Amino acid sequence: MAKRYIAELGPGERLEHEVFLVKSKDLRTTTQGSLYIHAVLADRTGQLVARHWQATEGIYKQIPEGGFMRFTGRVENYKGNLQFIVDGIGIADPGTYDLGEFLPATSCNVDQMWQRTQAILSEVKHPHLAELVKEYLADEELMDRFRRAPAATTMHHAYIGGLLEHTLSVLEVATKVIPHYPKLSLDLVLVGVFLHDIGKTSELTFQSNIGYSDHGQLVGHIALATIWVGQKAEAVAARTGMPFPDDLLSVLQHIILSHHGRYEYGSPKLPAIPEAVAIHYLDNLDAKINQFLTEIDKDPDTQTHWTNYNRALETKIYKPDLMGSRPREAAATSAK
Repeated sequence: MAKRYIAELGPGERLEHEVFLVKSKDLRTTTQGSLYIHAVLADRTGQLVARHWQATEGIYKQIPEGGFMRFTGRVENYKGNLQFIVDGIGIADPGTYDLGEFLPATSCNVDQMWQRTQAILSEVKHPHLAELVKEYLADEELMDRFRRAPAATTMHHAYIGGLLEHTLSVLEVATKVIPHYPKLSLDLVLVGVFLHDIGKTSELTFQSNIGYSDHGQLVGHIALATIWVGQKAEAVAARTGMPFPDDLLSVLQHIILSHHGRYEYGSPKLPAIPEAVAIHYLDNLDAKINQFLTEIDKDPDTQTHWTNYNRALETKIYKPDLMGSRPREAAATSAK
């Protein structure tokens, strides 16, 4: 039987032994004192809240958080949103399901995006920056992760290939915007954009589930990228026989450290050079637009003009496309 994807489900449907990825689980108590399980199930098309009433600790322990399980139950409408009422669970043996069905992926062509990214970076003329880019591109293991990694777990571009898609998008915007400000260095901005989120290749895990690695939780992508650029600069100096300028390295590290723009958003430093503030706003622009479009595209309710309230964006989103510029697309299926 063909898999039923979350984006295709509707109220009243019954599922039998369907495999889902368990994003999270929580054992809770009802007002009457009985136990129930609140879980978030996922596949590549979206997420679904599930509840298992009259649960026990034994049932709760059987459900693998971050793993796969077979579920039987019915889909209901609860306050305008779908929920899945579970009445049976079973083991999902490896090899009986396709991992590609559970990890969301970019709808863009990864090879084409990678070629375009390299083409833009090849335009960097500053000798030290050009050599630094060359050092990164020669790191095949890192670049393989860079092409596959998501840009986040939930916020924006949270799918396989999302980091490359996001980075390329910001690079493209930079090539159009930065020339308007001739006192800014396009070379510095392009390299800063390329490196600003590269630490997410290690911060995030994306083999069977998109989440945080232990290393990522302990160190974070900003610190990782800052450390790496120092190591790559040393490698450039060793390879070329020319010292990498300390002030240029400090500026690159500053761009990485300040790209979130505010202390409360995780930046250890605030932007202190014009290129850094440009990268912050270009990065934020691309991330926010992706969040808005993703919220609109994944909203299953075609009867209302508004999405549900988005806590991260602090607003509901008005969905009608009055100008006809964004045809609704099917959920991404795989990185092509």
